[in-house]
Amino acid sequence: MTTGRPTRARSHRRPRSRAIRVVLALVATAAVLGVAVVALPMLRPAGPRPLFQMPVTCGETWQLSTYPGHDDYDVDFFPVEGETWGRPVLASYAGTVTVAGINGSLGGRNPENPEGPRGRGGGYWVKIDHGGKWETQYLHMLEPPLVTVGQKVAQGDQIGRLGSTGNSGAPHLHYEQRRGWDKVETHFDGTPSGITTDEREQILRRVSNNCPAAS
Repeated sequence: MTTGRPTRARSHRRPRSRAIRVVLALVATAAVLGVAVVALPMLRPAGPRPLFQMPVTCGETWQLSTYPGHDDYDVDFFPVEGETWGRPVLASYAGTVTVAGINGSLGGRNPENPEGPRGRGGGYWVKIDHGGKWETQYLHMLEPPLVTVGQKVAQGDQIGRLGSTGNSGAPHLHYEQRRGWDKVETHFDGTPSGITTDEREQILRRVSNNCPAAS
């Protein structure tokens, strides 16, 4: 008795299925290696905390604040005097730009239309890798960042201008310091900022020491 199918068809099927298994195994191996390349550096101990400075002009007094629902360790910067819109946003420490673009959507708030519609997320923003698993983030800037991904910056270099893009109710700079995957309390000029929780409103004042290095 025969099935009506050539006996050779069965022999063709096995090599094909074996080849598929080999390809799937190679893809799985590549995926695991890819995850390892990304994850393993983050598992190493962090390096010493850089001597971060406030992300604003040397000698200026700024209000540092937070409020319920803002998220622990997040700091909002507002100038104490003068116009808020367009103030320089400076790198807190030397590093490499890893993100320079739009987080979420921009909305429509600007100096000509300060009560325009809010956007989503952080609006125009920048992330800087400072080495040793340390990173800073700068959100809600007025315009596209003045830096590009891969660019090296020095402490005090201008990376953008203060604005109110994204989910922002008024012009300000939302700022974060991160160690690996963890957000941590911000330190400026070697001193903790004191903003550690969003359980209550906090308003502090500090003078920026983000000054040009002496030649």
